[in-house]
Amino acid sequence: MNITEQYYHDNSQEFFEATINADTTTLYDHFLKYVPEKGYILDLGCGSGRDTRAFLNRGYKADAIDGSKELCALASEFTGIKVKCMDFSEIDEGEKYDAIWACASLLHVEKDRLPGLIERLSGAVKVNGAFYMSFKYGDFEGERDGRFFMDMTAEKFHEILKSVTGWTLIEEWDSEDVRRGKNVKWYNAILQKVVIA
Repeated sequence: MNITEQYYHDNSQEFFEATINADTTTLYDHFLKYVPEKGYILDLGCGSGRDTRAFLNRGYKADAIDGSKELCALASEFTGIKVKCMDFSEIDEGEKYDAIWACASLLHVEKDRLPGLIERLSGAVKVNGAFYMSFKYGDFEGERDGRFFMDMTAEKFHEILKSVTGWTLIEEWDSEDVRRGKNVKWYNAILQKVVIA
């Protein structure tokens, strides 16, 4: 178990309670315009299940996964669907989803692993499907607050995308933290799956 997995193992209830009521409506507004009505969304690293439940309540179909067994149990209870405990690299679905939602989850992936993971995940998404992801803003990469973090800027992300095929960047923006009392800036990006000739 690495430090990030250990953190969520030890702090799952506290994390659940700290994130469950965050208002991410403005993020949904950016993302859902790229998802067809009643579309199928994969919540990648769902944490508390907050966003999965919001998508289900809006009439979308959703699957959710997380790497923490404890959070999966809490999120399953909260969302009413079975949340699978698995590593992101284990996903092996053939163009099943209309979109992937990775809110503050890929920020635990090392920079050198991210391009390959983004490419791998393209196999699970339909052509023209969307992929939302968010990272804490900055250049830091390493251990912080008991977890591994890779922070992101637009420049850094554009450099990473040079090593990625199958996706094109369609939207990016910075945002403030929606959790109470948190003064953190975030980098957000939405990719679209493209046909490779």
